[in-house]
Amino acid sequence: MSQGKQYILLVLMLASICFYAQNTIEKDPEIIQNNIDYRIKRSQEAISNYNYFEAQKTLDEALELAQNSNNKKSIGLIQSLKGQLHLLIEEEDVAIKALTSAIAMQRIINDNKNLGRSYKIFGDVYMAKNNIYQALDQYRAAKSKFQEEGLDAELAETLLAESNAYIILKNYRKARELTEQSLALSRKQGLNNTLSNALVNHGKIYNILNDHEKALDFANEGLKIAQANGLKTIENAGLLVLSQIHEDTNDFQLSNSFLKAHVKLSDSLRAVKRASLSPEKRAALLNNDLIESNKKQQAELDEANSKNDLSTLITILSVALITILSLLTLSLYKNNNIRLKTNNMLHKKNNELIIAKEKAELASKTKANFLSTVTHELRTPLYAVTGLSNMLLDEDPKPEQIQHLKSLKFSGDYLLTFINDILQINKIEANKVEVEPEPFNLKKKINNIILALNNSALDNNVTLHFEFDKDLPENFIADQLKISQILINLIGNSIKFTKDGDIWIRVYKIGQENDMYNLRFEVEDNGIGITKEKQENMFESFSQGSIQINRKYGGTGLGLSIVKGLIDILKGKIYLQSELGKGTTFFFEIPLEYNEAKEKAAKKEVKKLDVKPKIDFSTVKILVVEDNKINQMITKKILNKMGLACEIVDNGEAAVDMIKKNKYDIILMDIHMPGISGIEATKIVRSFDKELTIFALTAVTIEDKMHEFEEAGFTDIIPKPFKQEEFEKKLFNALSDKKSVTA
Repeated sequence: MSQGKQYILLVLMLASICFYAQNTIEKDPEIIQNNIDYRIKRSQEAISNYNYFEAQKTLDEALELAQNSNNKKSIGLIQSLKGQLHLLIEEEDVAIKALTSAIAMQRIINDNKNLGRSYKIFGDVYMAKNNIYQALDQYRAAKSKFQEEGLDAELAETLLAESNAYIILKNYRKARELTEQSLALSRKQGLNNTLSNALVNHGKIYNILNDHEKALDFANEGLKIAQANGLKTIENAGLLVLSQIHEDTNDFQLSNSFLKAHVKLSDSLRAVKRASLSPEKRAALLNNDLIESNKKQQAELDEANSKNDLSTLITILSVALITILSLLTLSLYKNNNIRLKTNNMLHKKNNELIIAKEKAELASKTKANFLSTVTHELRTPLYAVTGLSNMLLDEDPKPEQIQHLKSLKFSGDYLLTFINDILQINKIEANKVEVEPEPFNLKKKINNIILALNNSALDNNVTLHFEFDKDLPENFIADQLKISQILINLIGNSIKFTKDGDIWIRVYKIGQENDMYNLRFEVEDNGIGITKEKQENMFESFSQGSIQINRKYGGTGLGLSIVKGLIDILKGKIYLQSELGKGTTFFFEIPLEYNEAKEKAAKKEVKKLDVKPKIDFSTVKILVVEDNKINQMITKKILNKMGLACEIVDNGEAAVDMIKKNKYDIILMDIHMPGISGIEATKIVRSFDKELTIFALTAVTIEDKMHEFEEAGFTDIIPKPFKQEEFEKKLFNALSDKKSVTA
């Protein structure tokens, strides 16, 4: 073989060896992974420098390498990063596609660490699209993964994002709580980015809650950290928050200074972002700018043309003005005649309106009288229904009778509730409800309400949770009865529409001016929820979700209407948030007065009796004045059950004679009776006995007749039909004041 051929053969052998070595290197998994990681790192550096076009190009290269080597973990991570990049350049729909692919891949291979990050980015995308509840679902999923993997840095960032979602929903208490958690993690781990962002966020929340001093401290600290670490986006947000705080505290000079700095930095960031976009995206933005510029130039041109035409226009207008003045003179004459005719017509209409007003007032008075009469006629037999059913249940009925008696008792209670609701609505509409403020402990009051409703909740397998702001005082001066009615209606409503779930009752401050606190109450459940269409009419009388809901869950449809009326009377406001199948939250805000002196006095007046005092019932004499035979029997049975004897008369005249001849401890006086009424009989008794305890045992509405009862001299009122335990309590308290008490 010639020497030339040997050289050629040697070169070919060397080339083959190099080619084989190159192929072997390119297929090495470790080298492929290094290439992918290198490109991912470069893309993240490009994003940090706002070079989004370069970042997208590098990620596309990394994705191709990962797909060629079937590297599923890298494919999922790269798709997640592409989702984040598309979010930054405001291409949310493209971001959703990339993130959906990423999550599907990460779920298959159980890459929980990166799956959590994808959920977090998905939440950010939904926030950008203003789908707040969907964003919250993604953030909760992300938190779960980060907690499993012990990723504190990612967890702190997600808590902060979740806080921003609750700010949009105006749930500032929850937002503050999440931000505090994020702050604690950020300080512990030294996460300057999240820490500065959380501090600025905290400043924003405290400013909304009117704690401007704390708001300034947090926002200033966050701004300093952002400036020290070159975190321009967070610095920009901090400048805006500080501007708002100073505006709210009337320091307009400082507010304007921070606002100018914010606008300047915003323009700078926008310019950097635009420069880093792809040529196509940049061209589209420039085209938009050009269109806006052309519009501006056209407007200026039109303005110039209008100035040139001004002289001609003035001449035309002068002629037109002379013509108009001539026509105006003529029309004034005609209008004067028309005005005279119109005045006569208005006088006639005014008289008709006065007559219509008088008829409306008469109709309203007739309606009120009708309701009062119907109420009495309904409450009297109801007294027999509820009283007899209670007695029969206490007298060891046959097993097969128990359910019938319970059904009878339930029907009586339901009918009584319905009557009371109608009367309450009538009073609210007629402006007959008065506010009666008194010192009380708000926290204890709500605890008592929750205890009272807990059995109903347990029947539905519902757990009640109570959160009372730890910084909030407990004692206030307000109409505690109306607040109780509102909470009982709202919590009872949530219990009714929640099965196997939870209900949260929250109270916290949203504002304060001297001793006047503005409190927000929340009642949140995870029950069946309310459709958007039905939410608009929820506070109207007899309004319910649907006929099917009415049949399934029951109720009169008056509860929320009463709640709205009472809150209006207390100078508050109410609103709700609900999503079908996910639950409902009712929010109401009312002002309450706090007075430290009265609070201390109220605390001193509280007496706790561990053991009920014992009374010698054998010496107690009670007179029952009642014309209805069934009611006589029921009242006597209740008193006998308490170990008390009584005498009974059926009219007012006989009652006065008996009281003159005998010494009684308590009189139970019916109001409507033949002959003289209970009110007239009581007035006669008071003419010769000022100290005798006289209870009005009545079926009329107490609020309508309260002034008559007070004038007549009744000691107290027991409305019929009454609950047996309440009846016994009033009698016991009256007797304990009169008789000697032994331990």
